[in-house]
Amino acid sequence: MSGGGSGGTDLPGTGGAVAQPPLDCSQPAPGIAPIRRLTRFEYSNVVRDLLADTTSPGNQLPPELRGNGFSNDALSLTTPRLLVDAYQSVAQDVAARATKDAATLLKTTSCDTTKMSETACAQSFITNFGTRAFRRPLDSTESTAMLGVYNAVRPTSTHADAIAAVIEMALQSPQFLYRPEFGVPVSGSSSVVRMSGYEMATRLSFLFWGTVPDQTLLDAAKAGKLDSKDQVLTQATRMIADPKTKDVAHFFHDTWLGINAIDTTPRDATWFPNYTPDLATLFRQETEQFMDYVIWQGKGDLATIYTGPITFVNGPLSKFYGFGNVTGDAFQMVTTDGTRRAGILSQASILSATTPGSHNNPVVRGKFIYTKLLCGTVPDPPAGLVVTEPTSDPTLTMREVFEMHRAAPACAGCHQRLDPIGFGLEHYNGIGLWQDTDNNKPIDATGNLVDTDAKGTFDGAVALGQKLAVSQDAQNCYVGQWLTFAYGHVESPDDACNRQSLVNAFSGAKGNVRQLMLALTQTDAFLYKPVAQ
Repeated sequence: MSGGGSGGTDLPGTGGAVAQPPLDCSQPAPGIAPIRRLTRFEYSNVVRDLLADTTSPGNQLPPELRGNGFSNDALSLTTPRLLVDAYQSVAQDVAARATKDAATLLKTTSCDTTKMSETACAQSFITNFGTRAFRRPLDSTESTAMLGVYNAVRPTSTHADAIAAVIEMALQSPQFLYRPEFGVPVSGSSSVVRMSGYEMATRLSFLFWGTVPDQTLLDAAKAGKLDSKDQVLTQATRMIADPKTKDVAHFFHDTWLGINAIDTTPRDATWFPNYTPDLATLFRQETEQFMDYVIWQGKGDLATIYTGPITFVNGPLSKFYGFGNVTGDAFQMVTTDGTRRAGILSQASILSATTPGSHNNPVVRGKFIYTKLLCGTVPDPPAGLVVTEPTSDPTLTMREVFEMHRAAPACAGCHQRLDPIGFGLEHYNGIGLWQDTDNNKPIDATGNLVDTDAKGTFDGAVALGQKLAVSQDAQNCYVGQWLTFAYGHVESPDDACNRQSLVNAFSGAKGNVRQLMLALTQTDAFLYKPVAQ
């Protein structure tokens, strides 16, 4: 098993070695670089930073196709009519909020019409706002077009209305919504170009912050200080220390782990009487706080993410888990016993997100671990097969029910891989509470991993986390998830050299997540693009 297309010697999900020719990475091999469009997450961040609008207007846009699993797959982000109409509506709302009163307008435009003419103020706004919105200085055609909109609206409307029209125009322009890249020639190469200074500033800002470049990045681009690998790393090192990077890390991990929508997952009060939607929000925040501590304050390594005997809870969450030693709304770090709870696999966020119904489903949980954490592949069910959950039986444990289901010949192939992994989480119910019995029978949480370097038996989620912590397949999978997210497309064989570079960097850094994020800026995929798309 390769852990997500590593370009190594194993095929995902087969467990068998297949010889591959050695990689030749002596020449830049960036892979594909399709033009990227702002996602809803990025749109909200950009509008926040351009116009101090904290209403998350991107949430009003139609959801993206998942594509690569992170909603930023450039090849899946088409622009249907529904989206075009939404861009217009959202731009109008954003522009109205940005110019709703004199104080807000003055803050937005950074110019005072009592001290300079309205036209001069408009031109100043267009220059400054346009540079930030387009992530580069405007050319004369763009500047003239924006001023033309202002001049067309102003005779019959207020100065604020005319500025609003300029904002609307900018927020609907392809230069804003897309990230076009043309590159500059590379000496001795006719197949690749490197990123220009402003294009590199944009790549850096969206990778680490999910938004437009700050003034320091724009200044570096203007001064030609983003033209080398070392200069890029210098800025990346500065940027990764900014709190905005945590927002991107939250988005990445919440999406990867499938916990970004658990707040809206309905639960049957009959089965889970002590559950509320507010608890689901706390579940996600627990995992985010845990990740924050591990990555930014602790060892920073993937192994601790799977095994760390700590977590973060506030009063309501402490009461939910039965810890009993934390009160109030603020999250605090607590040390777990290390037997029932350690690492992300024992956190309620993942345990509830992998329980779509009222009872545990070892298949769903096993598939999550096999495909998301180990990047194994599962074939589609045979044609014509109607997939149904086994019927629960009050005389059987859920494990016994699914073992009977797995015995069916049509189901055995995939379920031999998935179910034995999911059985290892049976000590947790559908919202993550510990249980010793199921239908008055003792829980059997022994499991088994196959088709991976972590293969073998284990007993419970903590033991499973310990196996993942030392698994090269798990490390390779994590690298592949970041590669896919950072470069905005599904990983392909063309990414083999980029993947190898990242795997080597991650391994050399002993699985340090911060170092992996920095390494994402040092690959051919980040520094170059192919001449022909």
